[in-house]
Amino acid sequence: MINLIHNRREFLKFMGRTSGAALSTGFVAQFLTACSSLPQKINPMLPFAPLKPSFADDLSLVEGLNYRTLLMWNTYLNKRGDAFGYNNDYTAFIPISANDALLWVNHEYPSPFFINGINPTDVKTKAHVDKERKAVGGSIVRIKRNNINEPWGFILNDPQNRRLDGTTRIPFVGGKVLGSTHAIGTLGNCAGGVTSWRTILTCEENYDNYYGEVSYDDSGERKLDTSVSVYKWQEHYPLPPEHYGWVVEVNPMNGQAKKHLALGRFAHECATTTLAADGRTVVYMGDDKDDECVYKFISKKKGSLEEGDLYVANLELGEWVLLNRDKNAILTSAFKNQTEMLIQTRKAAKLVGGTALHRPEDVEIDPQTKAIFVAQTNHIPKGDMHGSILKIVEEGNNPLSLKFTSSIFMTGGPQASFTCPDNFVFDKKGNLWMTTDISEKYMGNKDYAFHGNNALYYIPMSGPAAGQALRVATAPVDAELTGPSFDADFKTLFLSVQHPGASTVRKDGKVTSHWPKGGNSQPSPAVVTIRGPLLDKLMI
Repeated sequence: MINLIHNRREFLKFMGRTSGAALSTGFVAQFLTACSSLPQKINPMLPFAPLKPSFADDLSLVEGLNYRTLLMWNTYLNKRGDAFGYNNDYTAFIPISANDALLWVNHEYPSPFFINGINPTDVKTKAHVDKERKAVGGSIVRIKRNNINEPWGFILNDPQNRRLDGTTRIPFVGGKVLGSTHAIGTLGNCAGGVTSWRTILTCEENYDNYYGEVSYDDSGERKLDTSVSVYKWQEHYPLPPEHYGWVVEVNPMNGQAKKHLALGRFAHECATTTLAADGRTVVYMGDDKDDECVYKFISKKKGSLEEGDLYVANLELGEWVLLNRDKNAILTSAFKNQTEMLIQTRKAAKLVGGTALHRPEDVEIDPQTKAIFVAQTNHIPKGDMHGSILKIVEEGNNPLSLKFTSSIFMTGGPQASFTCPDNFVFDKKGNLWMTTDISEKYMGNKDYAFHGNNALYYIPMSGPAAGQALRVATAPVDAELTGPSFDADFKTLFLSVQHPGASTVRKDGKVTSHWPKGGNSQPSPAVVTIRGPLLDKLMI
């Protein structure tokens, strides 16, 4: 086994946490290969004993952590009759005072079986679609606690509690889309971000599942394809697919929202923000689909995302390539105007040489080194079953730079004890927390049996366990753990438990999970709060 001290020293250099000289590409490749071949022995200096893989129908936590259910699907929110949506995903904590806050929660997609009692192949009535449209979007809820040592609790009927859903009228910013100034609803809301002026960025990901998708031939003729629509909403509401696939900015204090054209249209997983030295905002975004790209947006003005420049990453050149129809001859010939180009961001990205990646999902920024970490979940058609974590370092650690270097930080698989990286969050010490995303269709098969159910990992970035993925939580059957976020003092981790029992409809209606209520109950997505002495220890 390679000497522990030597490993750690070289790992810290690779992470940029020491003043050591830059490592050569050859050394990094050799180092990662060596690490992947090491036997998976538990280091006696670990801060805790990681959980073993499990297929149990429970939210299991490592010793020293405990959870409480904060909100479940269909929880009554306010006197207007709003209810907490389905398949909660991204969470964002917005403090009001030390013991008072708002929590934003995404609701990614509906379940025809659990919401309407029908299978995906059944004919949907308008009433079925209406219920599904109300189940997606996002929730804003008021949470409070008595003091720093007490858990957060949901405040029923608080005036701040509200929903945005598939029926909410939301204006476009930056132009009209097919002649319209607004869209009806937000949907496919996966991950997101928070701006420095404390608004929420919620991201519309798999938008084609609802109203279909469009394509344009060389003459610019628009062709609608409803065959890709999973939920068939277009059969009762024939809304244009171009109205979806955007980043939506929400003011959590009043619920006002707007869709930003300038940030492009694709399957937005996230919109992670940072401030440049001049006060402008930079947003990093992944497009969660096989062979799609990573993007960066640089705002034109402080405190606003309404105008700015959109770039796509070319990893081979180490460059951010501008997507501006009027400043690139290739784009000028392909699109009539900038709005048309933004609607077809994926096409534009490929025309200018954007690098095709393996489902780039969440993007987060290391608070210590300013390196950018990208979750590449997998690329099953190309044989990449386990995915990887991509690391991007901006030239001079300047988010305004148009040059960068990139490398693979970690590769998933049995040798690394994790697979299919999805969502990230950094804690106040700069350690990385990561959730995994094995589809319920593949969970437990020969490629993923070693992993058990989906999980939450803690990856120390320093200390004797630096670079090891340590399992701290395991999800219930079929579920995915998503949207991890911390409160302001890092005493609580908010976590979504999404789609427990999701394979039920593929097993003749036999319910595959009973989480969180247990017994013979039906499963329910929920947001939990995680606390405990171990969390406090890891933050010291």
